[in-house]
Amino acid sequence: MTTLDVGLGEIDKAIKVLAAPAHARRAAPATPAGEFVLDERDARESARLMRVNHAGEVAAQALYQGQALTARGPAVAESMRHAAAEEMDHLAWCEARIHELNGRTSLLNPLWYAGSFAIGALAGVLGDRSSLGFIAETEKQVEAHLRGHLDRLPAADQRSRAIIDQMTHDEAAHGANAASLGASPPPLAVRAVMRLASRIMTRSSYWL
Repeated sequence: MTTLDVGLGEIDKAIKVLAAPAHARRAAPATPAGEFVLDERDARESARLMRVNHAGEVAAQALYQGQALTARGPAVAESMRHAAAEEMDHLAWCEARIHELNGRTSLLNPLWYAGSFAIGALAGVLGDRSSLGFIAETEKQVEAHLRGHLDRLPAADQRSRAIIDQMTHDEAAHGANAASLGASPPPLAVRAVMRLASRIMTRSSYWL
């Protein structure tokens, strides 16, 4: 394909993530029996937390697409695309849950997508081992973030908990897969910057 073809393809992917309803290949995680109806305050808090998770999945789509585009080895590129497909399930689950809670997705999603795509493409340019190391560290931080949300979700919101439980399992698997492919851990300073950027994104998306 020409550079123009590749560019148009990436624009099409971005539009599908940002403007079209997300479609999951897997059914949403089953909700345990006995779920309670949320009051207005709990529903609002759950919607905000799921909005943060949705924004994270928007960023994940862009990150994986950027890394797949610049990956040097076909096995690594395919691994990135496979992970992106599973992350699309997460995007769809979070989006559906937000709508069920009468919430909205983040107004900052285009910013998160553009920034994450650029970071992903740069990580890929640095080499597959560095790119995989970035993924492994990202998934480690995301897993910790999701576990924190389980502590913050209203106790009655079993549906959101089931979604986050499955997301946590998938993120751990993605990180382990990246490590198995030869990930090179990023420097300590890079990991610190990643945590700072994640904190900015999560706090902004909670409100916006």
